[in-house]
Amino acid sequence: MKLVRRIAALGLGVALAVGISGGTAGVAHANPGGNGFADWWTELGLPGPAPDVALPPGLLPPPAPQTPGAPPVPGPVAPAPFTSAGINPAAGELVGVAQPVIINFPAPISDRAAAERAISVTSAPPVSGRFIWFSNSQVRWRPHEFWPAHAQVTVVAGPSRSNFRTGDATISVADDVTKTITVTRNGQIVRTMPVSFGKDRTPTPNGTYIIGERHRHMVMDSSTYGVPVDSPDGYRIDVEYATRMSNSGIFVHAAPWSLQHQGVRNVSAGCLNVSTDDARWFYENTRKGDPVIVRNTIGGRLNGWDGLGDWML
Repeated sequence: MKLVRRIAALGLGVALAVGISGGTAGVAHANPGGNGFADWWTELGLPGPAPDVALPPGLLPPPAPQTPGAPPVPGPVAPAPFTSAGINPAAGELVGVAQPVIINFPAPISDRAAAERAISVTSAPPVSGRFIWFSNSQVRWRPHEFWPAHAQVTVVAGPSRSNFRTGDATISVADDVTKTITVTRNGQIVRTMPVSFGKDRTPTPNGTYIIGERHRHMVMDSSTYGVPVDSPDGYRIDVEYATRMSNSGIFVHAAPWSLQHQGVRNVSAGCLNVSTDDARWFYENTRKGDPVIVRNTIGGRLNGWDGLGDWML
C-alpha cells in the first residue's frame, strides 16, 4: 500500500509529496506535469508549483517504474573505488541459469566492501545472491539458487553496465549409478544418454559444473595438465563436439571408441564420454551457463575455485 502525505507550506509556495512504498521514500517533484499535482495547488490556493524539494538525508529515491519485458532498472550505488570494470556476461548475451556474474577490475581492489557497495545486480523476476571474491582483481556474484528461466538481468559496476538474459532452464544430471546423463528443459526430460565417466585412476569429481565454451573439433592432449602423452594414462586425440564443463579439462564429448562401455562402465580420463549423436545434440542444445550436476562417482568433490565451479562455494 502506498502512502502519500501532502504537506503545504503556506506563504512559501512549497509543496512536498513524499511517497512511501515498501519502506522507501522518494524525492518530491512539485512540477504538475500532467500527473495530478496541479489539483493540489488549486485546492490550497497557492501561487504555483515550487522547485523540487530534497528529502531529509538518508532517504533514497523510489525505484524507477519497470516496463514489462525491459531490462530491470538498478537502484542507487555508492561511489566506485575503481575507474572501470569488465562485466561477464556481456551486454545482450543469452546464458544458462547457472551463470555467475563475473566482474574484473583493471587494478587490485584494496577495499572490497566499498567495491561491493558500488555494484548492483538487479533482475526481473528479482533474486537474492552473494559476492564471491576470486582475487583482489575479480569478484563474482551469483544467486543463492539458479536464476529463473527467461530472467532479465542488469549489472552496474561503477561506470560500467551490462544487460543480459537467461534462457530455458536446461539442467543436466550425470549419475554414475545409472551411468546416464538426463537433460531436462524447464522441468521436462528432453534427452537421456548413456555415459562413461572417469575410470578409477582418473575419476570424475562430483558437483555442480557450469558449461563454458564449446568446440566442434578439438585436440585433447594430456600433457596440457601434466600427464605425458606417452605415459599409461596419457593421450593425444582428436575429438568432436566437445563442451567444456570445467577449467581443469572435463568435457562432454563424442567418444566413439568407448561406445561399448557407455552406460556400462567407466573408462575415460575424467571426461563424460558419450556417443557422437548424443555429443552433437548436447553441443547444439546447451549453452554457456547451463549447469551439469555430477553425482555418485568415486571422484570426491569438484574444486569450487576451478573457474566453472562457483556453485560449490
